[in-house]
Amino acid sequence: MSRQSERRTVVQPRKTQLINRLKRIEGQVRGIQRMIQEDRYCVDILVQIAAVKSAVEQVAMVLIEDHTRHCVSQAIQNNQQEQAIAELMDVIRHLTK
Repeated sequence: MSRQSERRTVVQPRKTQLINRLKRIEGQVRGIQRMIQEDRYCVDILVQIAAVKSAVEQVAMVLIEDHTRHCVSQAIQNNQQEQAIAELMDVIRHLTK
């Protein structure tokens, strides 16, 4: 079964932290939209885009860390390390494109 078709749920250990970060990112994106609507200087907009990109990457790193510490660790204990490592490497490849 592919990763896309297999839907699993996991209790996120840092759910509140992640939600707060995503809300901040959402506000930043709205700010960028407003900057464009107000014809702000391109470089200023690009600086804000870089900040959003960095913030999203930080969210991804928290999720990768939590996934590794919990899901991958559990898979190793259950002798499913090859599948867990392959899945982890696949997601890292997607994130680093």
